[in-house]
Amino acid sequence: MIENRAGLRQCVGMKAIKWLPLVLVVVMAAGCKKAESTGTPPDAENQLPTQAQPKLRTLKIYLGAETLDAELATTRREVETGMMFRTNLTDESAMLFVFAQPYQVSFWMKNCPDSLSAAYIGPDGVIQEIHHLEKYDTNSVVAAKPDIQYVLEVNDGWFQRHNVNTGMLIRTEVGSLQDTFFRNR
Repeated sequence: MIENRAGLRQCVGMKAIKWLPLVLVVVMAAGCKKAESTGTPPDAENQLPTQAQPKLRTLKIYLGAETLDAELATTRREVETGMMFRTNLTDESAMLFVFAQPYQVSFWMKNCPDSLSAAYIGPDGVIQEIHHLEKYDTNSVVAAKPDIQYVLEVNDGWFQRHNVNTGMLIRTEVGSLQDTFFRNR
């Protein structure tokens, strides 16, 4: 028996350590099971939005001769909410989704009452793909390319009406998208 300064015996803790592997196995096994659906997620952070988010901060972006004041969706919650529940979209409405690193994005239109157009943009700021997003469609529109870092959503048909096509470079008042969002990395 070893005693510490407070006079507590250490042997009790040592006996508990022999049960640690068993406890870890039970915890890991429980964590691997699919959670039973109770109809509500375990925490509010994982819930789908139930209302439109307030207007987000904006940034002026340039697409050739065209200019937009795009709302910036940069946090997980802002990205998840996007333009859900918005009913007042105009030809000037735009939202730029910024991701920490490139990946094969996918977007859906759950709770979006207006159809949108989305440009999937590579890390270099060049539009790689343009997609139609049908209102209320819960099927994901997956990028064909695995290296999309930004998505620009606008009113349906905006890209076509303004002659904005794949291969075009998007810039901001600061410079490139990389310089604007990742300069200090």
